[in-house]
Order: sequence, then structure tokens, then C-alpha cells
Amino acid sequence: MGCAAVKRLLPLLLLAAAPAEVRIAGRDVYPESLDGDRAGRLYIGSIGGIVFRTAPNRDVAEPWIRPTAENGLLSILGVVVDKRTLWVCSSPMPLRVPPSVGPSALVAFDLASGRFRARHPLPGPKAACNDIAVAKDGTLYVTDTQQARILTLAPGARDLAVWAEGPELRGADGIAFAGDGTLYVNSVTANTLLRVERKGDGSYAGTTALALSQPIAGPDGLRPIGGNRFLQAEGTSGKITLVTVAGDRAEVRDLVTGLRSSPGVAPARGRAYAVEGKITYLFDPKLKGQDPGPFTARPLDVPTDVP
Repeated sequence: MGCAAVKRLLPLLLLAAAPAEVRIAGRDVYPESLDGDRAGRLYIGSIGGIVFRTAPNRDVAEPWIRPTAENGLLSILGVVVDKRTLWVCSSPMPLRVPPSVGPSALVAFDLASGRFRARHPLPGPKAACNDIAVAKDGTLYVTDTQQARILTLAPGARDLAVWAEGPELRGADGIAFAGDGTLYVNSVTANTLLRVERKGDGSYAGTTALALSQPIAGPDGLRPIGGNRFLQAEGTSGKITLVTVAGDRAEVRDLVTGLRSSPGVAPARGRAYAVEGKITYLFDPKLKGQDPGPFTARPLDVPTDVP
């Protein structure tokens, strides 16, 4: 084949190789969070309490784990793959039809089979497990958005422990570790990104609000992508942003705009995927009762030109 023919075909070849959106099989799904495994599967949580999963590198996510009396799943917020375990945040959701009611919990499933492993209720009333980060030693750090807390679950422990709490953690939502072990959390209500300070013994020592290069609106899912870089979903602004932290400052760069709310983003399959939550269809008088249409996970490339 001549060079001229190759040049004519190149745009078509690139188009054919472009990753497709992942369709979530179901109506009124309202996805919230997602993660991927090394085999190329995506795991997507939903307000309805169902975990959807794709086959490796396939473009349809089918119902995989459903609520049962044993697992007690309500609405699923955070979803995190950790080695052989899928961790999810199960929380009550009054907006859902019908509302999901009951105690919030961190719930573990076997990653290979989907078999229920354990349920760890959050202590105290009106708790709302929202998202999860895994430390290098295997300890889980969990945000409680309603009670302004971060809880921990040590490897082998049965009960979650309150590790940090205070007004500075109001609206705590997305949570993630940088490559150097520094912990960051955002606030979906205060529109802030916080560095979580720790004492020499690892105990909580307050937070430092980072100076942002541009405003953020409704920050939600926060996922590390190496070093001091993170992907962040902004539900209110309908954006996916790249966040690069340097000292007490965070450079925020738009990657995707115009989403109908964007509660979750995660690196997967050599790029990243973001979900459109369309949560406004559950409470906006102008949209409530209307068909939100299909739900998808949208692929996006992660820039490499940022240190």
C-alpha cells in the first residue's frame, strides 16, 4: 500500500481504534462511582444499589451484584478495587424512588466471584459512607459526608474506627492518597480540596485547604494517577479535572466539560472512565419524572505533559 493510501486510511484507523463508551445496561441506573481491575473490567456502583460489571475490555456493563438481605446494600456511592476485594459504600438515599433506608456501611465482596464477604456498619446515627482510599499498609480510609468524619478499617479488623472528625471535614467526599502517602480529601459542600495532616504517630492533626488555580463546584470522586496528580469529578459543574498538587497549591485543569453531573472518575484500561450521574432527574422539578435516557461511562485520555 502506498503512502498516499495510508494517509487516507489513517483517520479511519484511528477512529476504529478509539475507545467506545461503556453502556450501563438498565433504566434509571444513576451511577455514582466506578473503578477498574487489571484484567480490564469496570465496576460501577449505582443509586439503585446494583454493582454493574463489564467483561474484560467489553463495552457493556451488566448487573453483577444486587441488594440482598445478607449484604444489606442500599444506594452505592464509593467503589474501590483492592487486590482481591471490591469495597463499596452503602448509604441511605432519600432521593431514590423508592428511598433507600437503613444504616450506612462499608461492604466487601470477592472480586472474582462477587460473593459477599463482610459488612462493616458506620458507627453512630445518620452516617453516610461516601468514598474509600486504601493506604499502603492496607488500611482503608472512609469518608462520612453527613457526620464530617474520616473512619479507618485496619487489615483484619471487624469494626470501623473514627480517625478524624470536625467542622473542617463537613461535606467530606472524595478521598485519595498521593504517591508519597499524603492524604487528600475534597468537600462537596464547601467546594474545597484539603490536605489531611498527620502527626508523627499517624494520628489526625487537622487539614490545610489548598489554594486552587480555578474554582471547583461539587467535587466528588477523587482518584490518584501517580505522584501528586489526581483525577477529580465535579458533579455541580459537570466536569472532570486533572489536579496537580504542589505544596499548598493545586493546579486544576479541565479535561471534560458539559456532563450532566459527574460523580465518579477512575483510571482504567490504560486511560480513565467517567460516569454521568444525571442525579438532577431525581430532584429538579423541571426534570423529575422524565426519562434520563441511557447511562454510560465515558472514556478519556489522561494527559502526560504534567509533572
